[in-house]
Amino acid sequence: MADVHNKQTRSYNMSRIRAKDTKPELLVRKYLFAHGFRYRLNVKSLPGKPDIVLPKYKTVIFINGCFWHGHKGCKYFVLPKTRTEWWLDKIKGTQRRDREAEILLNVQGWKVITVWQCELKGKLLKKTLNSLIDSI
Repeated sequence: MADVHNKQTRSYNMSRIRAKDTKPELLVRKYLFAHGFRYRLNVKSLPGKPDIVLPKYKTVIFINGCFWHGHKGCKYFVLPKTRTEWWLDKIKGTQRRDREAEILLNVQGWKVITVWQCELKGKLLKKTLNSLIDSI
């Protein structure tokens, strides 16, 4: 089955997908900062390059996109109908790297918190942010 977009449109769409400073990340960062938390961003020396690192609390936070990290049971994770096998391999690789990074961080004594994109939408937003602070 062919792609529903032409090559230029697909290329443009993919170029708009950010790895850093995504809307969900900015939302969490603003909330944490407003509540007095100070953090570092995308620390390359830590496994998985966590989105937010709170050294004072020895805690890292990953903010995962539901599609890119294959969030099971989530309405935002829908496997594409084209190149399904390729996407499945890509997402499984991401999930494997996520697990490996979490294990390595735990071994190093870091607490790992994962926040999913879908948890930062609508009615779940406030609950998620409040429980995030409780978890820290």
